[in-house]
Amino acid sequence: MSTPTSTPQSLRRRPPLRPAAILKNLTALVLAAVFLFPVYWMFSSSLKPQHEILSKDPVFFFTPTFENYPTATGVDLFWTFVRNSLVVTLGAVLLALLVALAASFAIARMKFKGRKAMVLVVMMAQMAPWEVMVIAMYMIARDGAMLNSIPLLTAIYFVMVLPFTIWTLRGFIAAVPVELEEAAQIDGCTRGQAFRKVIFPLLAPGLMSTSLFGFITAWNEFAMVLVLNKDKEAHTLTLWLTQFQTAFGDDWGATMAASTLFALPVLIVFLFLQRRAVGGMTAGAVKG
Repeated sequence: MSTPTSTPQSLRRRPPLRPAAILKNLTALVLAAVFLFPVYWMFSSSLKPQHEILSKDPVFFFTPTFENYPTATGVDLFWTFVRNSLVVTLGAVLLALLVALAASFAIARMKFKGRKAMVLVVMMAQMAPWEVMVIAMYMIARDGAMLNSIPLLTAIYFVMVLPFTIWTLRGFIAAVPVELEEAAQIDGCTRGQAFRKVIFPLLAPGLMSTSLFGFITAWNEFAMVLVLNKDKEAHTLTLWLTQFQTAFGDDWGATMAASTLFALPVLIVFLFLQRRAVGGMTAGAVKG
């Protein structure tokens, strides 16, 4: 008696796509095209000569040229701008992570008076529009003789990204079972050792997502540095993007080349962290 043979996986017929699934896929493709087209146009414009960029008819097929990139990076103090941007961005992110780890642990694990009020304050700070505080920040910096100060700018960016970092890490810490921490303490760990050896390794997705958010926020910030840092040696790369103006108009080729270079670090960080970061943002938003 012959036994029935199973159909190979490659020969099985896939179920037909439903109209709803087709509509969702088409919508996703359209949205992806809408969001990616400005990025494509920025990059392609950085490779065009000036007359093709200013042409009335869009030029989609052209001979690439890299002459705009030396123009963009050849401005005075370019590497000073790069250094300033890296210092304020990385400094703000690292400070936010250190402070948020302690604050989120206290909110998630400890019972103390004013705990709910503290959570509310963190949420309110997250929703605050920082642009309306530019004048107040300027007056504080002026009265404290701290204008054109990289440390002050780092501190401001640190405060800007701190609420989101606390809120996200709080969700991750609350999702870790308390029994793991208690078991580590029974085995002889102090509370600090239990946090470092048990809880901290489980926070990797949250640390990735908050680091990515903080990096993008601090790297792209424009209003504060424009008002507080008038000295050119205290500028960051966001102000570098505004320097390509001549007596004959804007040099759009150099501007697009500078914009492409400016976006590269964010793209590299996102590609490096995106798998853990996307999951981290979702988990940290719903747990705890």
